[in-house]
Amino acid sequence: MTRRGNVWTASALAVTLVVAPATAWAAETGLPGVPTGQPAATQGLVSASHPLAAEAGRQILSQGGNAVDAAAAVQMALNVVEPMMSGIGGGGFLMIYLKEQNKVAILDSRETAPGKSTPQLFLGRDGKPIPFAERHTNGNAVGVPGTLLGVETALAKYGTMNLSLVTQPAIRYADEGVPVNWATAKYIADNAAKLQKWGTAGAVFVPNGQPLKEGETLKQPELANTLKRVAEQGSDVLYEGELGDAIVAEVQRTGGMMTKDDLLRYQVKEREAVRGTYRGYEVVSMSPPSSGGLTVLEILKLMEGYNLPKMGNNSTDYLHRLIEAMHLSYADRAAYLADEDFRAVPRKGLLDDRYIAQRREGINPNYANAAVKPGDPWKYEERKQPLAAVPQTENPTGQTTHFSVVDKAGNLVAYTTTIEQVFGSGIMVPGYGVMLNNEMTDFDAVPGGVNQVEPYKRPLSSMSPTLVLQDGKPFMALGSPGGPTIIASVAQTLMNVIDFRMPIQEAILAPGIYSSAYPTVRWEPGLTQDARLELTSKGHSFEEQAAYIGNVQGVIFDYTTGKMYGGADNTRQGAVLGVDGGVNWTAPQAPVIATPTVQLPFKVKRNGASLPYSLGQLMLQDGTSYVEAEKLLLGLGAKGQNFSKHFVHFGGTTQYLPVRKVAESLGYLVEWDAKTATVLLTKEHPTAIGGAGKWYSEDEFKITK
Repeated sequence: MTRRGNVWTASALAVTLVVAPATAWAAETGLPGVPTGQPAATQGLVSASHPLAAEAGRQILSQGGNAVDAAAAVQMALNVVEPMMSGIGGGGFLMIYLKEQNKVAILDSRETAPGKSTPQLFLGRDGKPIPFAERHTNGNAVGVPGTLLGVETALAKYGTMNLSLVTQPAIRYADEGVPVNWATAKYIADNAAKLQKWGTAGAVFVPNGQPLKEGETLKQPELANTLKRVAEQGSDVLYEGELGDAIVAEVQRTGGMMTKDDLLRYQVKEREAVRGTYRGYEVVSMSPPSSGGLTVLEILKLMEGYNLPKMGNNSTDYLHRLIEAMHLSYADRAAYLADEDFRAVPRKGLLDDRYIAQRREGINPNYANAAVKPGDPWKYEERKQPLAAVPQTENPTGQTTHFSVVDKAGNLVAYTTTIEQVFGSGIMVPGYGVMLNNEMTDFDAVPGGVNQVEPYKRPLSSMSPTLVLQDGKPFMALGSPGGPTIIASVAQTLMNVIDFRMPIQEAILAPGIYSSAYPTVRWEPGLTQDARLELTSKGHSFEEQAAYIGNVQGVIFDYTTGKMYGGADNTRQGAVLGVDGGVNWTAPQAPVIATPTVQLPFKVKRNGASLPYSLGQLMLQDGTSYVEAEKLLLGLGAKGQNFSKHFVHFGGTTQYLPVRKVAESLGYLVEWDAKTATVLLTKEHPTAIGGAGKWYSEDEFKITK
């Protein structure tokens, strides 16, 4: 089942994009992710979150540029067409596969903390963290931006074109204006107050107090002039010139401490990728200061011990183990991952087979672990470090953007870039049209942990641009936005392709979940009620309403045939464009998630977690609460048990069971909260009593070879 189908026509600035017809999906070759019956490109292909950005990259490829040139054009265009997600006021991670050299290169253009920063930056006078809504919308939230120097460096080291040439599509879009699509309109409306806080951004996106609407034209003349300066002067205009002066002035005006020296000393760094294997494939991903690569790989390595096809995609068995693997991996992430220039990171230990086996033993196949703690990966490193963890307080989910490119030579790019929250800090540089990031809030607000604020340090990220190789040859590039949910999106897309043999587009649109810590699980539309009920009976707690997670863009390069395919997410207006082969595809808008308006006669909570019942499944008669029999037994963990003697019918064929009678017979304490009309069920799980056990050896889905 897919979460997310039909024709969208852009302005005269862009190509007309048509949704590809539905076809059967199957692999043409032994390479996973390759679809059957779909158009393929051979001269280059771009997958991006906005069709005009994808078109900018396609144009550069058609002019003879390589994947790095195209990626630079996409990023500069995104600055204009998706200003709420990324731009030269932010930072990112660029991963490149250079086919001729058979080399993977990573450029880290992540923002850095200003030199005057202190670990107490986000503490109020009372010593407590300043509320996120306040701390992310002032000058202290702005990190020293790196995207522009990152793009320029990539072109100089690995591209074939100059910055001036690849910036031309962006200049044209900013000068002539672009149509506001549904995604941009939604983000503007949702963030109108933030954009108006400091005035400048509000005048662009909320003119006369009215948020721009879908179909209206977004013109950005000041940004166009800035991009023209960039095309003429390069990155010097920011790090040494007038744009830098304006950034520093605005950051200080809005309460920050950035100086011109902070800009002058900024450096793009080339990093060593993190590498691991999964089912015989090599997975290459982003290293610290991103937590993304190591955490994605730890989740995959934990799940590698199970027979996922036997479980079935999005089955209860699969999702339960995945949630538990996420909890273990995210706990390690909070304890150990930070900017490697400031803190040692146990790269080898976290992925050591012995450590993975030890962590996997903590996954009970029947119940959620309510007390997950970090492990000790330093045991498996040559140098030992003491255990020291300060759990992070998770901020509201950020956004970001990701795009992937493959060129005719077989070079690949996976590029994730960001200004953090939607519209970043909400601060726009007056006269220059540049939105500034709020990347500093990616540091821990509370000092003492590995990710505390420190001068010139790079805040911990979750961005996970990733390449997958078979027999030493890359065939897939992908990534996602979404703050810490990036890790979950990338890991699940990889398992969808590799374990469940889904073509790339289907793998991206399949419903996913996210859970960084016990007990709450975020879930996407399409995840069945039965699965959620069964998982609740195992101790998980699902958010009451579905929400979309991430925005994956990926490309597949079938090196055996030279054919190229792409997948794009529909939670924004993702697009896949090929230089040739008729590949012109845009994702239609994902279905809007409606807020429930029906009043239920009562609710049922199990150990504090709401059981997701719908109106027709609940009956209240003569003071007795009844639930549809099959659904009640799923939610109470009594699937398959016989309670037929208690069946009740209410004028139809549907069978109901009395909640109290069934729950008490299963050992639940049953209470009625009259104020909220809620049946409260309580029953202690075995894992709430004992510690981690050696459950893996008895797991029916374990893989021993």
